[in-house]
Amino acid sequence: MFSTLVCLHGWGGSKESFTELRAALKGSDLRIVTPDLPGFGGQPEPDRPWTVADYATWVAQYIRKNVHEPYALLGHSHGGRIAIKLAAQLPQSQSQSLLPAPNHLYLCAPAGIYHPRHLKRTIGLVLAKTGDIVLSVPSVRAVRPHARKLLYKLLGVHDYEQASETMRKTLMNITQEDLRPLLPHIRIPTTIFWGEEDTMTPLSDGNLMHEQIAGSELHTYPGVRHRVHRDRAGDIARHIQSDLRGKPRN
Repeated sequence: MFSTLVCLHGWGGSKESFTELRAALKGSDLRIVTPDLPGFGGQPEPDRPWTVADYATWVAQYIRKNVHEPYALLGHSHGGRIAIKLAAQLPQSQSQSLLPAPNHLYLCAPAGIYHPRHLKRTIGLVLAKTGDIVLSVPSVRAVRPHARKLLYKLLGVHDYEQASETMRKTLMNITQEDLRPLLPHIRIPTTIFWGEEDTMTPLSDGNLMHEQIAGSELHTYPGVRHRVHRDRAGDIARHIQSDLRGKPRN
């Protein structure tokens, strides 16, 4: 079915995010491609704040340049958000697309569902930015580094704390985009993996994606949080290997 697996990491991650999955797939004939996304790992930051569409365009260009055989696409969290964008926007006719469609889509706790619950995090980002302004007042400037860390910790926005201004705006852009309308447009076989204790992307999002992506499979894991791609790499690898062999799964 496919001979290459392209893996897209989450926000703040890198190609090293798939160390466990690589190990679990060791010995298979599958070529595993794990690019660092712009702004992470060894890739420089974008020259301006990006959107999900910008990341999808970059990944499409990367695949066209580096993958010349049938492939599957796997994305975790932010990488899953990008994978959804790509898969949903592929035209029905392969001849109309500059990007060959993947033969299979694997989504590991993907981001992309926006609902009122997410307002808390967005408000936290805005407050964190406001806090930066407050902390610039001369009278508190001396304690600014420690105060900023405490502020971000209280708000639960560690990604924002560690990001540059460009990446902070990028984070705001992508977290406010709702990919829900794209889900029914995904027409390729899709397997979804989710930790039942995930607090970053809750299982309710996984249930919604499973309902909206026709023919998709959803596998959930008790006691697992957002690192499902690492904590259940062995199980994910077994599903991938079954698809490679074209055998039914247990």
